[in-house]
Amino acid sequence: MLPHEINMTTIEKATLLDVNEINILVNKAYRGESSKKGWTTEADLLDGLRIDEDTLAAYINDEDAAVLKHSNGERITGCIYLKVNKNKLYICMLTVEPELQNTGIGNILLKEADKYADKVKCDTLWMTVISARKELIEYYERKGFKLTGEIRPFPENPTFGIKKKPIELIVMEKHKELTGQ
Repeated sequence: MLPHEINMTTIEKATLLDVNEINILVNKAYRGESSKKGWTTEADLLDGLRIDEDTLAAYINDEDAAVLKHSNGERITGCIYLKVNKNKLYICMLTVEPELQNTGIGNILLKEADKYADKVKCDTLWMTVISARKELIEYYERKGFKLTGEIRPFPENPTFGIKKKPIELIVMEKHKELTGQ
């Protein structure tokens, strides 16, 4: 996909019909050899799956959450998971097809997260990032997120992956003014 083709894409809420395709996309982008084509790989840090179909279906069915998908008319090329908790919007699973990373799709999805935060009246967006992922932390800082100083242990649940080395999560937040909607 060329940068000018990004304008020919759609962003919409994922449905249960999208579960299989999004599951494949997320695992391809984060884990295994295929993920090494992009810069979001966690393959050197974690084994196993990034997500499974049951978890993804639960995300989609959650009334306080949304999985937004970025499509190019032929296939899903990106996604992001958003979960509302009071005035905060949790951002997770920002995913772009490895071969299409650095084409602006991630930026588009983050802008959609900002719009969604306005829609659901959240003034804070927050996420956790693997502390060893310096380039990812720097990317989110360029998008307005700040380190909070909070550090969390990586879940021991193999559903989230099997650690190859010690991992901890840092919390990042972005505060915003709500636009009147």
